[in-house]
Order: sequence, then C-alpha cells, then structure tokens
Amino acid sequence: MRTKAVRHEKRVVHIRKRIHGTAEKPRMVINRSDRHIYAQIIDDDKGITIAATSSLDPTLKEKIAGQNKTKVATIVGNRMAELAKEKGVLSIVCDRHGLLYHGRVKALADGAREGGLVF
Repeated sequence: MRTKAVRHEKRVVHIRKRIHGTAEKPRMVINRSDRHIYAQIIDDDKGITIAATSSLDPTLKEKIAGQNKTKVATIVGNRMAELAKEKGVLSIVCDRHGLLYHGRVKALADGAREGGLVF
C-alpha cells in the first residue's frame, strides 16, 4: 500500500507532465496546508517565479482577520491577480498541485479570475 504522500507526489508528477508555463502564459501553482494557502506564478522556460503570495502576506493581514479559510483563499486569489497585473501577466495556466479542484483551491482560482486573470 502506498502512503498518502507517495500518492500525492504521483498526482503532482502526472499533472506537471501536461502543464508548462511560458513567458506569455505562465503557470500559477496553488498549494495549501491545514492553516494557510499559497500561490505563485512561474515561468518554466526561464525557471523563475514571477509573483508569489500567501495567506501569510503582511499586506493581507487586516483583510483576512476573522475570515474563514475559503474566504481567505478568495482574498489571496485577488491579491495574486493584482501582483500578476503589476508584472504584466494577464493569462495563466492553473496547476492545482495534485489537489482536488474544489473548496479553497477553487476559491483561490475564482478570486484570481475576479481580479482579472484569464485561465
């Protein structure tokens, strides 16, 4: 029997075989822990991170105070869209990092769409 971590890693590798970020359409990686959610936009051709944010971002501290985790994910998605626009990124591909596309992952993606990013 494979451990949960091994099964997750296999899903991550399976997804990454098909998703690749370029300068015109970088990859947005969403990762979550029990308490926080993280997002970063990556140009895989150059191997650089264009923008990154998370629920630990000090600029979001007041906005996320007292919110539930799904609402926090939406706020982080909006912030990610703002950072992407500042860097000139308007269109991305979404990498859910082996996670199911529902709950906080979907909320972050929807928040990024509300902010103006095109998936």
